[in-house]
Amino acid sequence: MTAIYKRELRSFFVTPMGYVFIAMFLAVSSFAFCTCTLLAGTDSSVSSYFTLELIIMALMTPLLTMRSFAEERKQKTEQLLLTAPVTLPGFVIAKFLACYTVFAITFLVTCINFPVMFAYLSDMNLFQYNSVTALGGCIALLLIGAVFISVGMMISALTENQLIAAVGTLTVLAALLAAAVANQYIGFAPLRAFLSWLSIYARFSNFSKGYFDIAALIYYASFAAVCIFITVRIYEKRRWS
Repeated sequence: MTAIYKRELRSFFVTPMGYVFIAMFLAVSSFAFCTCTLLAGTDSSVSSYFTLELIIMALMTPLLTMRSFAEERKQKTEQLLLTAPVTLPGFVIAKFLACYTVFAITFLVTCINFPVMFAYLSDMNLFQYNSVTALGGCIALLLIGAVFISVGMMISALTENQLIAAVGTLTVLAALLAAAVANQYIGFAPLRAFLSWLSIYARFSNFSKGYFDIAALIYYASFAAVCIFITVRIYEKRRWS
């Protein structure tokens, strides 16, 4: 498992993909941060920044996950990995951890912005220091990142075309984020209740407002675990087919 993790992590940096993801994520996140806080003056809003960051993550995550399994199928190398002395769960988890490591380190770099914001805006009396809001939002985004990556890997395991994997992942993530919006236009109560339960954004909105929602954290962790389990089952079926 460790060998596969190192191999996958290295693969992000022997091709431009890892550098492209890191550069684009940092650039777009920094622009969103400055727009919502430092340049907003009295209208500065951490909540707006977290919402934008959630959308940025949904757009960027497919860059990390689209090749995770699709490339293995295209290059005909997945059989070598499937016959390696590692369990299928270990094989999938190693790939997940490699993707998540790149995402988490990149995201944590963007969190350096918060001390700057608190110092700058507090001196100008434009912002009330609230470390709990920032910490809660960052923890929630890290867990949502795990959800997005697990969804992307699951989609990638279904195809050998990286473009299809990327578009499919983006479509599913957009649907998960849009569930809260669509809920307002649905009159059927049971469906509305289901969409409210499924919605990633509805649960995240509590964090963006400064409320630390333990139930939401458990939901995100469970969602990621289910997607990883489904990916394992996909490969288990493929191994014996």
